[in-house]
Amino acid sequence: MLIGCIADDFTGASDIANTLARGGLATMQFNGVPKGTAPEGCQAGVVSLKTRSIAPVDAVTQSLAALAWLRAQGCRQIVFKYCSTFDSTPEGNIGPVAEALANALGVKGVVVCPAFPGAGRRVYQGHLFVHDRLLSESGMERHPLTPMTDPDIRRWLRRQTKGEVGFVPAETVRHGGRSIALALRDAAAAGRTLVVVDATSDADLIAIGEACDGAALVTGGSGVALGLAANFVRAGALSPRPPVPVAAQGPAVVIAGSCSGATRGQVEVHARDHPAHRIEVSRVLEGTLSPADMASQLWDERDRLPMVYSSEDPEAVAGRQARYGREVVAGALEHFFGSLAVSLVDAGFRRLVVAGGETSGAVVTALAAPALRIGPEIDPGVPALQSTGEPGIGIALKSGNFGGPDFFVRAAAALGDGT
Repeated sequence: MLIGCIADDFTGASDIANTLARGGLATMQFNGVPKGTAPEGCQAGVVSLKTRSIAPVDAVTQSLAALAWLRAQGCRQIVFKYCSTFDSTPEGNIGPVAEALANALGVKGVVVCPAFPGAGRRVYQGHLFVHDRLLSESGMERHPLTPMTDPDIRRWLRRQTKGEVGFVPAETVRHGGRSIALALRDAAAAGRTLVVVDATSDADLIAIGEACDGAALVTGGSGVALGLAANFVRAGALSPRPPVPVAAQGPAVVIAGSCSGATRGQVEVHARDHPAHRIEVSRVLEGTLSPADMASQLWDERDRLPMVYSSEDPEAVAGRQARYGREVVAGALEHFFGSLAVSLVDAGFRRLVVAGGETSGAVVTALAAPALRIGPEIDPGVPALQSTGEPGIGIALKSGNFGGPDFFVRAAAALGDGT
């Protein structure tokens, strides 16, 4: 294995797996830390964790376990992948995990770059923008689990870590990979473990990738991996090849748990022409709505790409959390969607389109698919996936803010023809 990636949620894992596969690497996504060795021919392995919103100490422990497994597979480079909106609290978990991985590898001058220009995320003067808005004015300040109230990544990261945070400005980045590499070296010599690097375009990210040739550790959003495969191509260690299409056979269904603006819009568009069932949290908590009953209803509608969703606007989510408790609501919905996914597959669904990081984690964990093969890209940051083993399930795991208005229909088509 050439590149090993540790992702803090499941949609983020498929996001960076998509980037690596587009770079020509034969890529697999793993459900947690595998117990055995990677499949033969795997050139990039992405370990999907669910560490974004758990206690920092637990996130560090799980991430170090993933690091140990990836190093045992012979990985030459480790990437810690987090969300392009830097989803975290003032306590973590991005800073503590990145710092722990750097310490375990004995490195300093480690890139921190959540930029993903293709999805409107750019870092300039150390501040994170979402399209034309600062992160703190993008709607992320109202996120129910990780509200981002400060767009200054250096300042936010400094609150989460023990050391000073370095910085490489846009002026240096635009001079190319060598200039970036020298700046990172200087930051390391000054004792800076983590270094925020500006990036406003894919060209910047490719230059950062070039600067990271031979780096033991890189951290960022999926965009930070844009230039990494090329280093191995130049070294003669990789002959690029395109991803193999996914060809799952069977009906498709949509499961939407994200409350992001993009997903809410996709839910609204899909509901115009397809069956749509909104999950009432009160019924889930009271036990009056069972996953098996919902699966049966969706199966009756299997020819029309049915959808089940819990997506609501942030104010409604906040009201539910205030009434029942944040952890209670989140846990109940995740358990419901995980059980529902199992019931759907048992009923005969073979293509699952899932929206939302927490929901995706619950679904993949419940299905217990040990590994997912990475297929072609559906939308920026979202690949088609196919489970290994039987039955072969086609899956799309979409981060809440990703995808166009008609994403659900196009994703189902990208997972197979349903015959």
